[in-house]
Amino acid sequence: MGIRKKSNKNPPVLSHEFVVQNHADIVSCMAMVFLLGLMFEVTAKAAVVFVTLQYNVTIPATEEQPMETATLYHYGIKDLATVFFYMLVAIIIHAVIQEYVLDKINKRMHFSKTKHSKFNESGQLSAFYLFSSVWGTSILLSENYVSDPTSLWRDYPHTSMPFQMKFFYISQLAYWFHAFPEMYFQKTKKEDIPRQLVYIGLYLFHISGAYLLNLTHLGLVLLVLHYFVEFLFHISRLFYFSDDKYQKGFSLWAILFVLGRLLTLILSVLTVGFGLARAENQTLDVSTGNFNVLPIRISVLASICLTQAFMMWKFINFQLRRWREHSSPPQPVKKKFVATKGKPSKKERENGINGTLTSNGADSPRSRKEKSS
Repeated sequence: MGIRKKSNKNPPVLSHEFVVQNHADIVSCMAMVFLLGLMFEVTAKAAVVFVTLQYNVTIPATEEQPMETATLYHYGIKDLATVFFYMLVAIIIHAVIQEYVLDKINKRMHFSKTKHSKFNESGQLSAFYLFSSVWGTSILLSENYVSDPTSLWRDYPHTSMPFQMKFFYISQLAYWFHAFPEMYFQKTKKEDIPRQLVYIGLYLFHISGAYLLNLTHLGLVLLVLHYFVEFLFHISRLFYFSDDKYQKGFSLWAILFVLGRLLTLILSVLTVGFGLARAENQTLDVSTGNFNVLPIRISVLASICLTQAFMMWKFINFQLRRWREHSSPPQPVKKKFVATKGKPSKKERENGINGTLTSNGADSPRSRKEKSS
């Protein structure tokens, strides 16, 4: 994430600099168009597709719950419109956090260019990870996924989702899609673009895979686990930028990172390799959302294992680099000898006396011998 330099000059309308400086206002106007569309009957049907969640199904009251009716959701092609609208909302929130929180802290701390970009990145991601982990944990507790681990694979396919579950996945997709235009708005450096494209692509691949394959229960648990560990890393990096001596957070993050990778593999193998493998219905049926067949299970496990291996490889390289930086001995500083104004040594005094005698015309023993010869 690069440094945005604000100038007093007004750039030409619709120029590159104009769009970068005023992108939050432009996107806000686009979002207001969809909201204003809800007020008119002619445009309300089209605006609803962008603003509200689609494909809801109302389940009537049963004998067990005679006084309550449940509204569940499933996914469809119209979700792309909803993701687009909330992508605009994510861009606006990103700009608000950047301008009213991070920029003010940067002015006080006087970071270098490198620390400035990393501080902005960690500040944005730590806010997102904290919000998402708290939100996801509340869904896990309300749906009793933590107390009953068999719910991760029981009654598959999980085509019906409660409102909070679907809105969570829509928000996740919207946030990571918004990261693509943010690279342009924040003037990301060319050397940082490949790294950001890799982790943005991995997030979108796994989140959309869990959403489309109806593995939303497993995906939610793994996302909350991963987001909590990543939040600890970025919040530790924020403290490290303010004080270079702060290292305790990285040590705790390193332990939880390894445990998080192991727990991710255990839950994935337990759900996909054992739970779904023992299910009775193992036929591919796109209409009912059943993808519980051997090739897809192998693909899901392979993608998760490869991603965890890639993350561990990056983690080991990061730890080795930090270890080399801390273990390398400091380079010795060459001391410059400066003449002091103390008492001269015995040899210096003798040389000084001989020089004085010679300069005053006194003959040395050698000169007297030459004269006598």
